[in-house]
Amino acid sequence: MSNSARVVRVWDLPVRLFHWLVVALVAAAYATWRLNWMVWHGWIGDLLLALVVFRLLWGFFGSETARFSHFLAPPRMVFEHLKYSFLREPDRQVGHNPAGGWMVLLLLALLLVETLTGLYVANDIADVGPLTAIVPAAAANAIDASHAILWNVLVAAIAAHVLAIVIYAVIKGQDLVRPLITGTKALPEPVIAPRIASAARAAVLFAGSAAAAIIIAWVM
Repeated sequence: MSNSARVVRVWDLPVRLFHWLVVALVAAAYATWRLNWMVWHGWIGDLLLALVVFRLLWGFFGSETARFSHFLAPPRMVFEHLKYSFLREPDRQVGHNPAGGWMVLLLLALLLVETLTGLYVANDIADVGPLTAIVPAAAANAIDASHAILWNVLVAAIAAHVLAIVIYAVIKGQDLVRPLITGTKALPEPVIAPRIASAARAAVLFAGSAAAAIIIAWVM
């Protein structure tokens, strides 16, 4: 096999924008909660909901590396991959590795549930969440408590994600962050570049996701 490598576009712009916007918005959600800026906190949650809905849709209709069918591997492959977590080796992965794919799904699930439970939450600053009135008080209180618990679970998952990135960089010698900035990665010559979906498709899907988030947050 040839040792030559070429630059391959592995991440499209929608995936990269989603990733870094979520990083910024999760940090902003924490800051606004700590500062009791709950109106802003709610708006951030609405935007996060729109982004997560978009990413879920992009997981079915987006670029090849963004699709769940591309990166959700069987458990056997995940365990096989984890066996070599501390082995230094070149990066030959197009898109997410088997373990990373399931971490992405977990983070998306936590973000989705966290934003949806936030729609029910009542607080002294912003009065009530937009859906609080349609559920009994006991249920609203339970959802409120789960919103706080799920935040802690989300933070733990993010910490594990960051730790994995550090391990890959320091021990395996693989930079997982740079490709999410540039969209490209140097891969062996035989690797086939993944199919990239159009920006127009991403725009249509995001418009639909934003409309769905507005309906859920302000109409229902």
